[in-house]
Amino acid sequence: MPGRVLLLTAAVALTALAAAVVGLTLPTHLPADDPLPGPARFGLGVAAFAVAQLARLRFRAGSGMVSITWGEAALIVCLYLVPAGWLPAATLLGAGAAWTTLSLAADRRPPLETVRIATSLTAATALAGTVATALGAPLLAAPTPELALALLAGSVTYLLVSAWLGGATVALRHGVPMGPPLIAALRGKLLMFVGNVAVGLGVVALLEIDARWLLLLPPVLWLLQQTYRHRLRADQERRTWRAFAEATAALNQLDERGVATAAVTGALNLFGAELVDVDVARGDGRWRRYRGDTSGQVVDREIGPPARLGPDEHELVRPLTVGATRVGELRVHFPRSAPPSARDQDAVAAFSDALAAALHDAATHRELRLVTARSSYEAVHDPLTGLLNRAAMLSKGDQALRQRAHDHPVALLLLDIDQFKEVNDTLGHAAGDQLLRLGANRLGALTRSGDLLGRLGGDEFALLLTSVPVLGGRTAPMAYALRQAREIAERMAAPTEVAGVRMSVEVSVGVVVADAGTADLTELLRRADIAMYQAKEGGGSVAAYDSSRDAASTDQLALLAELREALAADDQLVLALQPAVDLATGAPTGVEALIRWRHPRRGWLGPSDFIRPVENSEQLGTFTRYVLDKALAVAADWARAGLDVPISVNLSARSLLDPRLPAEIGEALRRHQVPPRRLVLEITETVVMSELEIIDEVLATLRSMGVQLAVDDFGTGFSSLAFVTRIAVDELKVDRSFVIRMADSPEAAAIVRATVGLAHELGLRVVAEGVETAEQRLALAELGCTAAQGYHFFKPMPADKIGAVLGSLLDAARPTVLPLRADGAS
Repeated sequence: MPGRVLLLTAAVALTALAAAVVGLTLPTHLPADDPLPGPARFGLGVAAFAVAQLARLRFRAGSGMVSITWGEAALIVCLYLVPAGWLPAATLLGAGAAWTTLSLAADRRPPLETVRIATSLTAATALAGTVATALGAPLLAAPTPELALALLAGSVTYLLVSAWLGGATVALRHGVPMGPPLIAALRGKLLMFVGNVAVGLGVVALLEIDARWLLLLPPVLWLLQQTYRHRLRADQERRTWRAFAEATAALNQLDERGVATAAVTGALNLFGAELVDVDVARGDGRWRRYRGDTSGQVVDREIGPPARLGPDEHELVRPLTVGATRVGELRVHFPRSAPPSARDQDAVAAFSDALAAALHDAATHRELRLVTARSSYEAVHDPLTGLLNRAAMLSKGDQALRQRAHDHPVALLLLDIDQFKEVNDTLGHAAGDQLLRLGANRLGALTRSGDLLGRLGGDEFALLLTSVPVLGGRTAPMAYALRQAREIAERMAAPTEVAGVRMSVEVSVGVVVADAGTADLTELLRRADIAMYQAKEGGGSVAAYDSSRDAASTDQLALLAELREALAADDQLVLALQPAVDLATGAPTGVEALIRWRHPRRGWLGPSDFIRPVENSEQLGTFTRYVLDKALAVAADWARAGLDVPISVNLSARSLLDPRLPAEIGEALRRHQVPPRRLVLEITETVVMSELEIIDEVLATLRSMGVQLAVDDFGTGFSSLAFVTRIAVDELKVDRSFVIRMADSPEAAAIVRATVGLAHELGLRVVAEGVETAEQRLALAELGCTAAQGYHFFKPMPADKIGAVLGSLLDAARPTVLPLRADGAS
């Protein structure tokens, strides 16, 4: 018995003895003509408490057994027949004798456990008698509602005190919370408690009416006892099978540790065990033991094969087998106070069958995982060198490119071993394999974190460098890649011995450097292959890719094919919108629509990455209509939100050669219900200076429709004042190169000043592009520039965010907002 239980038992025993001794010394109030002498009444009390304990019912609660008895009925009868002060002593003698008899006949309880039970019941009786006598005088009193209430209060006190002492003992003995066993005991006792109170009050009433009626009581008590037993058994079976279902469901794990841990935990809870061992047989002959106790912790360790020792009377041991295969052993150790029953043996057998199947499944799944992992590894690795194979190199290489910013430089080194065929032919294929493994090891030693190294086949290896430095100018990435290639060539050439022959392994390396978003790995390999053969032809070991010697470049063709797919997908080409603001009021004067390509493989591409190929292809018309449609859809959303802000779209020079362009734009404006004045088409200065008649006609038609025109990149071409006499425009946009150099270059400042002055004279708006600092904004305002755009104000943003920005700008602007089109301007 644990020390804490011993202390509790000692405290309760002292309390019980004190209550018995003090109770016997208290004065009694028996009538003078009492037909029963005092000793007889005391003997009745002892007998009643003894019989009440002998007619017990038992059930398991947590890690122990709980007995429920007729104690409340005996208490009520004795409170009526025996002075309350004598009851602690009567309980101590009666309960002590009954539990000693039960221990000797069936339970084999330690003497100290019998003392604990008897003294706990004595303490409960003492407190219950005190409560009952405080509320009334039960001794030989006539049955009244007040007497029934006093007896009921005493019975409730007896129930709670005895249940609490029992729960505390279980909790201290097994180190578990007291709540679950206490609740289980009260729940199991509830029906019998009600019956006990009814029987006790009934006996008191019959004694008052005619004691001969008590002869009818034994059959009634026997029926009640059977009802209680059946109800307890049904409740316990229901709880047990629910717990069994939960415990076996928890075995549904995919690994051995999970299954064994769930088995230990489940067996502890299901059987109320003190100790559970699950010994698992491994496929390699080793065994592992998983052990858990009432503390709830599960520990495991390596063990030898379990000895075939028979279990003691408090243990159940079951071998875990699936067919003829032994997968382990289950050992459940029950508390000494609750040895296993026949029902427990059946439950352990069923649980062990479920556990054996779960462990077998876990072992099978583990083998399947190993086979799958091995197959997966072999699918992506070269079996000779252990490096990535060609398929994996292409897949992982493309993935690495997608993870880099599209303008981040990467380098690919492609190399093969010179005279490898001669080694195979003269020394044999085993020597060739040895040489390949040697080369792979040397390359692996030179590979940095983040790089990808693979064997493409034969004597060809590829190394993708993803951490290429970008500092030091545009030539820095290539210089770095060439240094790496030369170091590889030197390291590979170090003398070695192959098949007993000392030799130097020389290689040819082709180097290609490109931005991550401009080509996939297949294209990089093609270019590196060209460079590698340039190295072989040139007699050196390293050569860089030379595009002028590559007549078969397919990147531009691939890009146009991918653009066709993007135009059909409707979710790859997206608008990035950048507002221009009035420098005086802060109100938005317009929004420029910039196109971005969310390429599924190359990442985010800006206009510089794809506009020039598009302008030179047959897809220009489709692309232009697509961008216009997207921009007008956004402008229509603004109109519905009450935002009267124009949107600007850049127009290619080739688009102005199409006479159908004005009609197509007019139809798009009608479809989106956007007024023509809300659309601004930005054209380059060189287009305005063109003398082609068709361009004049297209621009004039657009102007007559009410569409606004703006000259983009003003000041960078060979313009003159003559263009304003031919084509009327509404806006001049000062190129960002002049804005950036305005503070340091008098020439740039003069161009900005002249442009602003020209715009004022002609009644045009002027917008400065690329404003990045507050100083530039202040200088432009001092020069009289009306509006500006750039990162100082806003970066380009998605369409779903621009509306809120425009609304806040309009709300914050001062009320004196100038109109977009100057009054009287043509």
